[in-house]
Amino acid sequence: MLPDDYKVKLENVFEGPMDLLIHLIKKNEVDIYDIPVALVTEQYLAYLEWIKMLDIDNVGDFLVMASTLAHIKSRMLLPYHGIGDDEEDPRMELVRPLAEYLRIKSAAEALGSRNLLGETIFTRKVKPKEFVDDDQEMIQVGLFELIDAFQRVLQKVSKDHTVEIPSDEVSVKDRMNDIVNIIEEKGSLVFSDLFKATDEKRFIIVTFLALLELMKLNLIRAAQSSQTGIIRLFYQ
Repeated sequence: MLPDDYKVKLENVFEGPMDLLIHLIKKNEVDIYDIPVALVTEQYLAYLEWIKMLDIDNVGDFLVMASTLAHIKSRMLLPYHGIGDDEEDPRMELVRPLAEYLRIKSAAEALGSRNLLGETIFTRKVKPKEFVDDDQEMIQVGLFELIDAFQRVLQKVSKDHTVEIPSDEVSVKDRMNDIVNIIEEKGSLVFSDLFKATDEKRFIIVTFLALLELMKLNLIRAAQSSQTGIIRLFYQ
């Protein structure tokens, strides 16, 4: 867990438990109707630790979903004879609301990506030039993709680098200003370029929290190349 002075309160900004499940399903490349519950539950709990650490406002919703997954996992351990058996596949308790959520989310994103004129008229969306990275399609990313990227950054931190930065020199607010200045100068920034292998771990954590706070304020957005997987940061 992070010390209290490193926490940033993120209220209703990022995705909820359903979005985390979708992220895990995509990450594991599995069918929504054939979810490996044991694997997804294990990975979900790992993300839950990060969510608690980041002090996200709706952590209670994630805990409820964790309980649901644990319950379904326990039911999956009981004998099940498949189609034709009177007992339904326990996973359907999760699949039905998840499928409905995906339909609603898809429709909402399609409408939300257009400019509303009056009540019923929509204009054709033009792809912003700033989202084009060497002619590659850029996909909007959220909290869970950023957590994945941040974990990779932490894995590269040198274990021999033990230089301590005094707490009064590590400020989320200062790092927010630094990030804004960098993006303002360069136009956009690759996520990994925010961090150096020689940076102290606590400084890296503060940098990540500063980025999340900027996204909370809708000042920065993140997009990922569909071909290279590189995450780039832009002004909102």
